[in-house]
Amino acid sequence: MRKKNLFLTMDLLLAVILLLSDRLTKYLAIQKLQGKESFVIIKGVFELTYLENYGTAFGLFQNKKIFILCMGVVFMAIILWVAVRIPATGRFLPFHLCVTGILAGGIGNMIDRFLYGYVVDFFSFVLIHYPIFNVADCYIVVSVFFLLILFLFVYREEELDFLSIRRK
Repeated sequence: MRKKNLFLTMDLLLAVILLLSDRLTKYLAIQKLQGKESFVIIKGVFELTYLENYGTAFGLFQNKKIFILCMGVVFMAIILWVAVRIPATGRFLPFHLCVTGILAGGIGNMIDRFLYGYVVDFFSFVLIHYPIFNVADCYIVVSVFFLLILFLFVYREEELDFLSIRRK
């Protein structure tokens, strides 16, 4: 139990650090980019562009704030449930890190929705016309990518029994 508490404390501290980083970048985007022209980092490739996203990823569910918030709460509850069940061993440290990244990113975007009614986005890859996104989105995408790698190539199916609703 002591080791489990250590892992959960580590998860919590990392989530707070990631969340604070997300909040800081969004604060800077509001202060430095809102109402201004895009700030070009690499001409024709990458810019910082302020955007108020009233939807979800890729602009889905525009202006469906209550629905998005309810789904976010359900999703965060599931992620917390998973986080508590992950074994407290070094083998599952990458799993802990990925779940923490998803949690921090989800909470970061939910805070925006509660505070402003939209999510502040500002990273823009203009070269490929990719949707504008933020740091919290990066946490989520990178974490899900690595979880997929872990599920496909690292963990065996029986090692993931802890995710089963029906415990043996």
